Amino acid sequence: MIDIAIMGHGVVGSGVAEIIYNHSKRVSEKAKEDIRIKYILDLRDFEGLPYSDKFTKDFNKIVNDPDVKIVVEVMGGCTFAYDYVKACLLAGKSVCTSNKELVAAKGAELLDIALEKNVNFLFEASVGGGTPVLRPMAQCLTANEITEVTGILNGTTNFILTKMIEDNMSFEDALKLAQDLGYAEKDPTADIEGHDACRKICILASLGFGKHVYPEQVKTEGITNVSLDDVEYANGFGCVIKLVGRTRKLDNGKITANVYPALVSKDHMLSGVSDVFNAIMVRGDEVGDVMFYGRGAGKFPTASAVVGDVIDCAKHLASRKYLHWNEGEADYVASSDNDIARFYVRLKTNDSNKTVKEIESKFSNTSYIVNADKDEVAMLTENDIEITLKNQIGSLDSCEVIKTFHVID
Repeated sequence: MIDIAIMGHGVVGSGVAEIIYNHSKRVSEKAKEDIRIKYILDLRDFEGLPYSDKFTKDFNKIVNDPDVKIVVEVMGGCTFAYDYVKACLLAGKSVCTSNKELVAAKGAELLDIALEKNVNFLFEASVGGGTPVLRPMAQCLTANEITEVTGILNGTTNFILTKMIEDNMSFEDALKLAQDLGYAEKDPTADIEGHDACRKICILASLGFGKHVYPEQVKTEGITNVSLDDVEYANGFGCVIKLVGRTRKLDNGKITANVYPALVSKDHMLSGVSDVFNAIMVRGDEVGDVMFYGRGAGKFPTASAVVGDVIDCAKHLASRKYLHWNEGEADYVASSDNDIARFYVRLKTNDSNKTVKEIESKFSNTSYIVNADKDEVAMLTENDIEITLKNQIGSLDSCEVIKTFHVID
């Protein structure tokens, strides 16, 4: 018998409890041990549940109980969650969490404590929700040197962009629909400004490249600047617009890490990922490109990944799983200025003929769309060093640059 505690009984926490109660035989068979919930920590009262007697408001009961071997943290945030998780690890208890904010900010420290105490700190659900990606990266792809991870990491923004692309819906209307359907929070800032995707690319970069990447090191741009005009231009160039998290390893040992809206070629495997689905493409030197696809959120998909970690912990109570990365460094994440890039540029002009001539004189093999009704020209640059392209774009004097997005072919 293995006793566990669940900290938090919100959407995911209640899903974890329900899966373990409703499928206790299956869970225990897979764990090779009987799994029993001993405590559920929450400040609220929950009456009428089959496990209502398990609730406690006292964290000390959990951390001081030697029979509790595994703790599930699904509280969210990085204040109490950090203090409680750290205390549990120091007390010799394995911890499973879906808390991307916690792992992105404190992952290296908590993994070090887990290593010191010979326990596990697992967080499969923190990136792909119910879609497995961290365990395959850490185990199945371990023979590869990972060189790039690129993904659509936020289901809410992907839903909004899908509605803009497929239904010609404005950003504001698509956001309202996402909120009405429960895909977006009342305060959608973390999603639409890219913070959620930023935390996920931090975790993927840390695991993929072996050093912690902190959210403040990732240049992050959300989708609030994407308009239906951009969607129309993108379609004219054979692309769709997606919010992308991207990290790449450089030859000098440093990495780049960014979150931004990008025009994705319809030939690219990420272009067909729509609605609330997520997809993560991992590039290895031996295997090439591998993509993980599925729902990135939801009560039971995410809870199922957490329970999967609980089962893994139960199997490895006596033999720790290896999951680790080192502390990061201030200059570890480099600017993308010297990376090879391609850009979509939208320009306002009073003389489209003059602007086209200037574009053709300063850029080679550039494709462009002239929109006489709006006095605009949209163009796609060729691949070049990013800072070179930025300087060329900035030198255009016959027009005004409205916006610039990356392009992924």
